[in-house]
Amino acid sequence: MLDADFFRRWMTATAASVDREAERLTELDSPIGDADHGSNLQRGFRAVAAALEKDPPGTPGAVLTLAGRQLISTVGGASGPLYGTLLRRAGKALGDAPEVGEKEFTDALRAGVEAVMALGGAAPGDKTMIDALVPAVDALGDSFAAARTAAEEGAVATTPLRARKGRASYLGERSIGHQDPGATSSALLIAALVEAEGE
Repeated sequence: MLDADFFRRWMTATAASVDREAERLTELDSPIGDADHGSNLQRGFRAVAAALEKDPPGTPGAVLTLAGRQLISTVGGASGPLYGTLLRRAGKALGDAPEVGEKEFTDALRAGVEAVMALGGAAPGDKTMIDALVPAVDALGDSFAAARTAAEEGAVATTPLRARKGRASYLGERSIGHQDPGATSSALLIAALVEAEGE
């Protein structure tokens, strides 16, 4: 069973990972976006980690809801609302349970991913964060490690795609050959599950 401590570790591990990878995320964003994906997410997840430390929520759902709210209020651009929606919707799906099983978590994350797809209008193959998140959720039933691999492979697989959604879509053919920064940061979020599990 996964308790509030696990979800706090997940968010803290994500914040540390985004901190480490912020420069790479911004480099990926430079040719096809606003060159601010890394710095925006870094600011957002630092705010999440600070809020969780200051007033730790007592349930898994409350941890994710708080994290989502922080991201929406502190991250500029599209990534704040998209990541915020992902976590808030997953948190809402978990409800007030003090502990959740891995199936409940998978279902909640799937609900979050569906909310992101509805908000951004993106589907798999559009060269967005969805390309990492959908395979990750599909693999989550096997293990967190399987989800991490699926997300990382999904992110890499965005490289040859032409962007059909988001800022990169304005570039048309010129978006081909660049790995999507949103899919890359989503893979970091999923990889942090493995770290949280191991602690």
